[in-house]
Amino acid sequence: MVAHADVRIGISGWTYAPWRGAFFPEGLPQRRALEYASGVFRSIEINGTFYGLQTPDVYARWADETPDDFVFAVKAPRYITHIRRLKDPKVPVANFLASGLLRLADKLGPILWQFPPSFRFDAALMEEFLALLPRDTGQAAHLAHSHDGNLRARAWMRAETNRRLRHAVEIRHESFRDPAFIDLLRRHKVALVCADTVEWPLLMDLTADFVYCRLHGNAELYRSGYADTELDRWARRIGAWADGRPLDPADVGRDSYVIPPTDKHPAPRDVFVYFDNTDKLRAPDDARALAGRVDH
Repeated sequence: MVAHADVRIGISGWTYAPWRGAFFPEGLPQRRALEYASGVFRSIEINGTFYGLQTPDVYARWADETPDDFVFAVKAPRYITHIRRLKDPKVPVANFLASGLLRLADKLGPILWQFPPSFRFDAALMEEFLALLPRDTGQAAHLAHSHDGNLRARAWMRAETNRRLRHAVEIRHESFRDPAFIDLLRRHKVALVCADTVEWPLLMDLTADFVYCRLHGNAELYRSGYADTELDRWARRIGAWADGRPLDPADVGRDSYVIPPTDKHPAPRDVFVYFDNTDKLRAPDDARALAGRVDH
């Protein structure tokens, strides 16, 4: 458990062309986009890793371009979650880890595993997958040695220091509204993503020592912004999680919110929040507005 909870609010990705001249200053070179965005937000979720493996040099450059106290969340490849749908995951996970992830060093934050809307809860499959996930960078470096020849560049399988790794799972199918799934996440200390959407389950069960939220737009997926009243509500939720207080009943989402049965009193939790309502340029402004409401 954390003694002093850390709250990081940011955006999902940073390479959207419509943001130029809006969020990004007019004339800012594209090569400086990450440098600029990381000066505004304390964390950013990397989206490019979802679409394909990166290289060690790319990860190293991202680390060099961001402030010392900055943390990335890294979205795991869709090849594992959407294409193979967790079939024989060891080698694909090893490839992901060996592609250079550990070069982020102290700037490596939570790893996000997002599943497609058609992916149903399978307890045995999910158990096998969660058991495979490395819990620290030493385990990640060891698993990375199981990579195959599909990497685009020299594999990186070294951790400078042994640090814990955090994992978060985002689901989009109603079959995951199952106590067995929540129990499984808690046993493996993996966070259930609190995903605010108009289409998919909004679950708020606490399953790890941190909270991971993705705000996709609750009126129109990936497009709608957040009104002041909605941002106030999210700020209250974040404050409760970070302080170790139960949510006010008025701030509980559409679905379950359950204090882990082993916790007689909620513990303070680090909170990571990313706005993914990018299509109408709302994400940066919404993220800044929410950060201004949170005193952590």
